[in-house]
Amino acid sequence: MSQTETEKPVSSVDCAAWRVSVAPMMDWTDRHCRYFHRLLSPHARLYTEMVTSAALVHGNRMHLLRHSAFEQPVALQLGGSEPAELALAARFGEDAGYAEINLNVGCPSDRVQSGRFGACLMREPALVADCVTAMRAEVRIPVTVKCRIGVDEQDDYHDLQQFTAGLVDAGVEVLIVHARKAWLQGLSPKENREVPPLNYARVYALKKDFPRLCVVINGGITSDTAVIEHLAHVDGVMLGRAAYHDPYVLARVEHALYGEPLPERDAVIERMLPYIEAELAQGTALKHITRHLLGLYQGLPGARGFRRVLSERSHRSDAGLEVIRAALEQRHALLAAA
Repeated sequence: MSQTETEKPVSSVDCAAWRVSVAPMMDWTDRHCRYFHRLLSPHARLYTEMVTSAALVHGNRMHLLRHSAFEQPVALQLGGSEPAELALAARFGEDAGYAEINLNVGCPSDRVQSGRFGACLMREPALVADCVTAMRAEVRIPVTVKCRIGVDEQDDYHDLQQFTAGLVDAGVEVLIVHARKAWLQGLSPKENREVPPLNYARVYALKKDFPRLCVVINGGITSDTAVIEHLAHVDGVMLGRAAYHDPYVLARVEHALYGEPLPERDAVIERMLPYIEAELAQGTALKHITRHLLGLYQGLPGARGFRRVLSERSHRSDAGLEVIRAALEQRHALLAAA
């Protein structure tokens, strides 16, 4: 049953809950990845891959919304532009136990644009505000937005400022900003993550102009040192590809921000094994889990051997925990021989 404005409690979010987070990344931040990241980071806010509102309303919701309570706090990122459909999808997300609904207004891919969502919605601020209003009327959990600093020729701070003002008027309390503009034509999604220059100062300015808004910065942030530097200007930092390719950075951030002891990497793998064993028993192929573990020893001796064993053996239909044990043994053997 929908919540009415009179029934919905009026409350402000705690910006500290967004102090550090891991970005929603298509084909990467699935539930197995999030479980692994939670082992490395007790405090980080985790995000799903983008799920379209149409897929939730018309598809297999149970499969799309599946996650573990261990992942919490975890947010559901939605893609869409139909307010009523997004509102229904948001309610499904809340009912499934997600802690937040995030609207994707930042993805520049052609496929996303053809569905009239993602970064192209920055050209339609009134529609985005309507979408937010509809979702907020349907759920009690926070409704947040992830956007770019601009799109194409709409690349002036005033444009971002006006866009943000409309979101704030619609009730948005948390805005996640990728500090690059997006080119909707001419650049691939990969190029849009690398070619447009980073402009952190524009995101910092947004926080100054909207002091009551929780502003989270994203884009090109790769270390615990950088996280601390950004937190002097904004409320939160969202790590993207760095957290996937070098996941141990999450442990370093935990140590820097919260004083959490740095875990032994082998111990993290050991803690992952019961989850993997349970997933294997349910029919999950090992390769779907181990692909997220490949970067754990990034930069350390034996890392290549660890990756090689996992990559070569996890794809087998009968692959089990022995593959992970073998990968660890290979790394240790290389260490001993060094």
